[in-house]
Amino acid sequence: MSKILVLPGDGIGKEIIAQALKVINRLNDEFNLDMELIKGLIGGAAYDETGSPLPQETINLAHDCDSILLGAVGGYEWESLERDLRPERGLLGLREEMDLYANLRPAILYPQLASASSLKEELVSGLDLMIVRELVAGIYFGSPRGVIEKNGQSFGFNTATYYQSEIERIGHSAFQIAQKRDKRVCSVDKANVLEVCELWRETMENVAKSYPDVELSHIYVDNAAMQLVKEPKQFDVMVTSNLFGDILSDCAAMLTGSIGMLPSASLNKDNYGMYEPIHGSAPDIAGKDIANPLATILSVAMMLRYSLGQAKIADKVGMAVNVVLDQGYRTKDIAADGDKVVGTEEMGDLVVSALQ
Repeated sequence: MSKILVLPGDGIGKEIIAQALKVINRLNDEFNLDMELIKGLIGGAAYDETGSPLPQETINLAHDCDSILLGAVGGYEWESLERDLRPERGLLGLREEMDLYANLRPAILYPQLASASSLKEELVSGLDLMIVRELVAGIYFGSPRGVIEKNGQSFGFNTATYYQSEIERIGHSAFQIAQKRDKRVCSVDKANVLEVCELWRETMENVAKSYPDVELSHIYVDNAAMQLVKEPKQFDVMVTSNLFGDILSDCAAMLTGSIGMLPSASLNKDNYGMYEPIHGSAPDIAGKDIANPLATILSVAMMLRYSLGQAKIADKVGMAVNVVLDQGYRTKDIAADGDKVVGTEEMGDLVVSALQ
C-alpha cells in the first residue's frame, strides 16, 4: 500500500485535485495499486481552520505518507496577513521540513498544442526540456533578511546563500537525469557578478567529473532567459538555483502553450516527493469550472514514476492525456478555433475514460 497525502490548498486547488483523484481511483481499480488517499490542510485553507498555513498535523501526516499531491496555495484574502502566516509560507515550510531539494519541472510541448505557443511553431515543435531547480536554499531561505529603518528610510535586504553540499546534491540530481536523456546539462548562474554563483559554477565543474558521459555547459541567467525564447530546443537539462529556477521554469512553461499543462516534482534524497502543477491558485477563476486539470493529472504520472516505482502506469496516464488532446478536447486556456471546449470536471472525466 502507498499512502498519498492530498493537499488541495486554495483557489482552484480543490477543483483540479478532484480530477486527479478520479484518475487515482481509476488506477486503483484497474491495476490494484492500493494507493490510500489521506486529506490534509495547507495554505490559506489551513490558516482559516487552524491559524497556521502549515499545521503540525499536516507535517505529521507528511512524515507518515509515501508522497504528497498538492493543488495550489494563495489568494487575495490572505495577502494582508503577517508574512509568516501567509499561505506560501506553508508551502515553503513543507518543502523545508521534508528536505525536498530537487525540483523537476519538465517543459514538454504536446504536438496537438504547438499552435498555442507564443513562439513560432518551428521554434518549439518537439520541445522536451527539464529544468532542475534547487528548492530549499538560496535567497528564499537565506538570512539575514528583513526590512529595517536605516539612514532615515526603510531598507530591505535578503541574502543568497549556498553551502557546497547543497549545490553538489542538486548537481548530482541533474546529471543523473541527464544520463537518462540526451546527456547534456546546462548550469545557469550569474558568476560574473555574484560570489555565491562563483561557488555554484566551481562546484558544478567538480560534480561533472563523476559523470564523464554527460556534457556540462554554463550560461549566465540573463542570457539563458533570452536563449529560451530565441532557441529553446538547444537545451536538454538545465540546473540552477532556487530564484533563477523559479523564473526560468515559468518562462519555459509558456513556450508550451499554457502553464496549465505542466506538472512538477520536488524530491528528497530518498525519492520521497511532493507533486504539484506549476501554476498558482488562480483565485480569479476558482469555482468557475474552467481551470485546466491536466498539469495536476500529469503530476500524478510523475508521482507514479519517481516515488511509487510505477513507470509503465505513469506512461498510461500520459497516453490518456494525449488521447484526449487528439480527440480535440481543450480547456479554455489551451483552446483554439474549432476545438471542443470543456470544463475542469469534464476534462477529468475524459482522461478517466481514456485510461480504459
